[in-house]
Amino acid sequence: MTAETAASAGLAGFLEGIVTGRIRVVDLTMTLQPDFPTIVLPPEFGQSWPFRMEEISRYDHRGPFCYWNNFACGEHTGTHFDAPIHWISGKDLPQNATDTIPPEKFIAHACVIDCVDAAAGDPDYLLTIADVEAWEQRHGRIPPRSWLLMRTDWSRRDWTGYMNMAEDGAHTPGPHPDLIPWAVEERDIIGFGSEAVGTDAGQAQHFPVPYPCHYHAHGNNRFGLPSLTNLDKLPPQGAVLITPPLKIRDGSGSPTRVLALVEEG
Repeated sequence: MTAETAASAGLAGFLEGIVTGRIRVVDLTMTLQPDFPTIVLPPEFGQSWPFRMEEISRYDHRGPFCYWNNFACGEHTGTHFDAPIHWISGKDLPQNATDTIPPEKFIAHACVIDCVDAAAGDPDYLLTIADVEAWEQRHGRIPPRSWLLMRTDWSRRDWTGYMNMAEDGAHTPGPHPDLIPWAVEERDIIGFGSEAVGTDAGQAQHFPVPYPCHYHAHGNNRFGLPSLTNLDKLPPQGAVLITPPLKIRDGSGSPTRVLALVEEG
């Protein structure tokens, strides 16, 4: 068998797995709609547009043959992809925007850390290095260039509980300030994903390095995936994520349809 034939057989086997259900496709995307909350920054900073949709026609006098809409939103709305150029620490890196990131980086292995009980007991829960090392004792070391996903079931909350706002800002779980530098340097992760509205904890603006997940991940040319859902349907290791953002020139991110592939059996 030639290399070309073997490659074709591999792709054919993959497609057969999708068709037969041996490879299960899991949608990790929350539905984008006008009431989807956007991340709230301190008032002195600019704010993101919420998702807006306007009907152009729906098989009527405006267009009898078609239904379609205009929409507008910020790049970081709903389930979305954070590119390195999004943060000041990543602004000068090569291939740092949604139109220049090599496309092969949009397909990667996933490791899912179950933090459901901890987040239920403490909305400000921070995932630590020790937590991840304990997870590795049970499930194996994080492979290089994997997504590190923090499962909290936060996506199941109503919008008020999802944002969990107080006078001092949001109270939502996220990574400890020390975690992302360690995960990049010691485990070579490709990015960090969470179920909250942003990859950083809700109180991260008060940390010594504000928004440390953004600062350290994007400063090392790594990515973010906020507002994920259905992480309970993934194994701790072994799923493959497909995460391409819209190809916006110099885009700092975009809403995306995040899919996971899980091999059954």
